[in-house]
Amino acid sequence: MAGISSIVVGVDGSDTSRAALHWAHEEAAHHGASLTVVTAWHLPTLPMSPPLGALPDEGYESQPKRNALATLDRLVADLGTRDPAVDVRSAIVEGNPAKVLIDRSEECDLLVVGSRGLEGFSGMLLGSVSQHVMAHAHCPVVVVK
Repeated sequence: MAGISSIVVGVDGSDTSRAALHWAHEEAAHHGASLTVVTAWHLPTLPMSPPLGALPDEGYESQPKRNALATLDRLVADLGTRDPAVDVRSAIVEGNPAKVLIDRSEECDLLVVGSRGLEGFSGMLLGSVSQHVMAHAHCPVVVVK
């Protein structure tokens, strides 16, 4: 692929997202491109119990973001050095993962995702995020298994 100067990779901590991150890191080194590692987070739905629902646990609003940030930091820290060096950036964004990545695809030359994330059925070849991103991204997409 010629003309790649910016790569975005979506990660969620799953094995396939780790594989996608390492593939994207190597590809960025090959092309001399920058690499932005993105993870998305959102508040989970509160469980409802009759008649009034449940009170959220302490830290309900901040825990998902902290968990996502810890995952992102751990994955980026696990990247080895490359020659030539890769400009690695990271971003944590609140929102639906597919929408976050599709929005980011407008600003990059290549979008990389894992074939399946942490959620979903283990027998699925592609998860809902990778399927949605493939159908709606504004740039070429690589899905890593």
